[in-house]
Amino acid sequence: MRTTPPTPPTSHLRWRRVASAVTATAALLLTGLTTAAHAQAADPSTSKVTWTRSCALPRHQGEMACNALRVTGGRTAFQQQHGLSAKAADASSPSGYGPSDLRSAYGLTSAATSNGSGRTIAIVDAYDDPNAESDLAAYRSQYGLPACTTANGCFKKVSQTGSTTALPAPDSGWAGEISLDLDMASAICPNCHITLVEAKSATMTNLGTAVNEAVALGAKYVSNSYGGGESSSDTSYDSAYFNHPGVAITVSAGDAGYGAEYPAASKYVTAVGGTRLSTSSTTRGWTESVWRTSSTEGTGSGCSAYDTKPAWQTDTGCTKRMIADVSAVADPATGVSVYDTYGADGQGWATYGGTSASAPIIASVYALAGTPSTGSYPARFPYANTTALNDVTSGSNGSCTTSYFCTARTGYDGPTGLGTPQGLGAFTG
Repeated sequence: MRTTPPTPPTSHLRWRRVASAVTATAALLLTGLTTAAHAQAADPSTSKVTWTRSCALPRHQGEMACNALRVTGGRTAFQQQHGLSAKAADASSPSGYGPSDLRSAYGLTSAATSNGSGRTIAIVDAYDDPNAESDLAAYRSQYGLPACTTANGCFKKVSQTGSTTALPAPDSGWAGEISLDLDMASAICPNCHITLVEAKSATMTNLGTAVNEAVALGAKYVSNSYGGGESSSDTSYDSAYFNHPGVAITVSAGDAGYGAEYPAASKYVTAVGGTRLSTSSTTRGWTESVWRTSSTEGTGSGCSAYDTKPAWQTDTGCTKRMIADVSAVADPATGVSVYDTYGADGQGWATYGGTSASAPIIASVYALAGTPSTGSYPARFPYANTTALNDVTSGSNGSCTTSYFCTARTGYDGPTGLGTPQGLGAFTG
């Protein structure tokens, strides 16, 4: 049984393996184009669902990719649940889970209507989405959520330096990611204010600077839906960008299946894995398993090669930081509705998945739960109240030597961490 983390080359090879699986040619990566390859869900009932990455994969060390996956065809779980036909080319109506579905699944129905007032969730992404505010308005109007605009003080969009006018260059792939993040924050915490902080590029340095700006602007909940391969620079990034006591910082665990990513590996953040979420006849009304589509697509997990283990993690198979801590829906086949109109792919309503969905969901649960205590690290909160989580006990995201690194079990496991929200109890200090 392996008790040491994978060596850095393993992580770098993993990204090359993913690139070969999701691009038709190496030229797509070299030119920075959004990948266009499709994946199929493993469940026969949704085997015709196909999707594509919203953003290009990293081309150099220190670059990050967003973890948003946009459904391009097939019949999603939501469409099956409501007896709707697959309308891949029809973007006029929602085709994925909406706010009421997500709140029901995670025991947040009453909290979402009564909590969150005066609290600000920050969304950190790269590049500009020129239609961010208008698309957010369309999503919130569709679901009867209160308006969140610049004019009423609910919404704010700034660059990584805090400027509201000198914004980064626009990017259609990251615009889809931004819409996904804003919509998930709205779905879970409709009374929260939202600050969108746009980094000028997808490097860890610029995204990290945007995290610092989000905290400087007063956000106590910061969502990050991106990641890349680990490197020896990660511990310095930890101290420079993610060591913010009293702030709940969430990070996507990744969409490439088993293997550790950064900044999910930071000991200061809540690493968020991904699940497949389906309705069921149980008392809860929902069931979840580890999200995995293929050997190169599914939620990330693993033992960090560089980050030290936080004191609140007590699993014994990994001597360093273990990913993930908690999880939420991420499978595109059981994906969420998003409204996006910017760029060639922004045609209105679409269904999205990836751990880019789960990270803002968990950040918003933290926001519903209340302001973290001064000096606390909210990543430890779920470990203090595991009974307030839905334990995910089935599924795997790949092959590994130490079973729980990649396979769900009772209690803690890598792909889903301690589980998914069951109300707010696991997210209060």
